[in-house]
Amino acid sequence: VQLQASGGGLVQAGGSLRLSCAASGRSLKEYVVGWFRQARGKEREFVAASWAASQWSAGGTNYADSVKGRFAISRDNFLNTVNLEMNSLKPEDTAIYYCVAKAGSPIMSTMMIGEKYGIWGQGTLVTVSS
Repeated sequence: VQLQASGGGLVQAGGSLRLSCAASGRSLKEYVVGWFRQARGKEREFVAASWAASQWSAGGTNYADSVKGRFAISRDNFLNTVNLEMNSLKPEDTAIYYCVAKAGSPIMSTMMIGEKYGIWGQGTLVTVSS
């Protein structure tokens, strides 16, 4: 599967943006999908993940503490996209955002580790001005 992210841009603090990640090649229903971000001069960090229900697990989502209550990840199985709705944006949310995917069942203990995701899209820059 290949991923193509879009939707980044410049927004004022308190505003909203919606990132979208379009997948091609295979259905995202078979993957744990998510978003990571990397700010200039900082390490890459987990933002959110989503997985579909399967015979082994119920579907669900997971968020970094820093974005809980402000960001929402969702899937559109028909369009084969994963989206990240970002509200109440803060200057510290400024970063390049990457959509990611990994095959297999979700593993909570490693879900926030970027190296566990074998598929990365190109980044999209989000800039939040104060």
